[in-house]
Amino acid sequence: MRGRGRQEIERLETSLAQARGRIAELEGELRRLTTSDPVTGLSTLAQLHGRLEPEIDRARRHGRPLSVAVVDLDGFRALNGHHGRAVGDRVLAAAARLLTEHTRSSDLVARCGDDEFAIAMPETATAEAAQACERLFGDLEALRIEAVEGVSASVGVASWERGMTAEQLVAAAAGHVDAARALGGGRVATAADAELPTGDGQPRAKGDVIAALAEALTERDRYTGEHSESVVDLVEAVARGLALSTTEVEHVKAAALLHDIGKVAIPDHILNKPGPLDDDEWQVMREHPVVGERILRAIPGMGPIARIVRHEHERFDGGGYPDGIAGEEIPIGARIILACDAYHAMVSDRPYRKAMAHAEAIREIGDHAGSQFDPRVTEMLIGVLYGRRQSGGGRTDAEAAASAPAA
Repeated sequence: MRGRGRQEIERLETSLAQARGRIAELEGELRRLTTSDPVTGLSTLAQLHGRLEPEIDRARRHGRPLSVAVVDLDGFRALNGHHGRAVGDRVLAAAARLLTEHTRSSDLVARCGDDEFAIAMPETATAEAAQACERLFGDLEALRIEAVEGVSASVGVASWERGMTAEQLVAAAAGHVDAARALGGGRVATAADAELPTGDGQPRAKGDVIAALAEALTERDRYTGEHSESVVDLVEAVARGLALSTTEVEHVKAAALLHDIGKVAIPDHILNKPGPLDDDEWQVMREHPVVGERILRAIPGMGPIARIVRHEHERFDGGGYPDGIAGEEIPIGARIILACDAYHAMVSDRPYRKAMAHAEAIREIGDHAGSQFDPRVTEMLIGVLYGRRQSGGGRTDAEAAASAPAA
């Protein structure tokens, strides 16, 4: 009797040990799935930023080089649309394997967008990083996946400069991707390629392009254009309060001015509807960030601005659109614009509702910190708004613009 009892206990102990082992395996798999991109198995953009921070600290203290490359697969969206998402995912996975094979163990490869990868390259100067990326092209062109016969890529390389954050370094590399694409694609571009000439050989005045696009937006829809202009001032104050670099502040200001540029493609009956939109109309309206990004990416040097515009409707908790990214994966400029844009919309009169009071709008913004809005951005925005009321006679610039008579 005692023998049978002992055997039963041993059997239960064995089963328990097996169950614990299986639980450990499942926990490991869960950690892998939640800390890597599910399609490629690569690290996420947030992990790349985390890896770059100590490397930046080392570069700062010891004067060592540090570069980042952003690899954008040319024509991937068309490929995805033509061959289907399953084939597109296989192309992404194959490209990820090639990138990993071509990098050192000290490098880190991450997926940072639908068709974009980023590579952190410690101890690597610009020229060396560019040469390493050029070696990718032959293998990418040799890829054969079902009906897909090779892919090309446009690559931007940027090196760390004093004062740059991890996010700014990645954004600089992403900006150079546009220079590579403007030069025909299938090549690597660095800061030296970023200043592209116009057709007459003269440097392109980016400010003139931005102003022309903003004017076109105002002509298309006066409220949208004037709303964007009013948001810029608030966005700049918040960006400076968060200690963004001068270049990054200029990018955020331009993106704020052009964040609704994609609405030029929205039909008049939706854009000018006097009441709330129905579900189908909202579906059309939700396309405008993607359309805006396409418009801006067609212009050399506008890559960082285009990226902000694409993501300015992403929520901090991941419930936004078009990509459903969350937290630090959303460009800081997009997080700033979302909060400032929401505040200005709330304190503006619209045909289907009256403006909200300043205090009520601030309370609404604060209530959604951590869900819709970045808590750090929310805190700075509220501080800016209260500061303006105390120094400006009780009205913010945004409220003054919102209450001005419509033309």
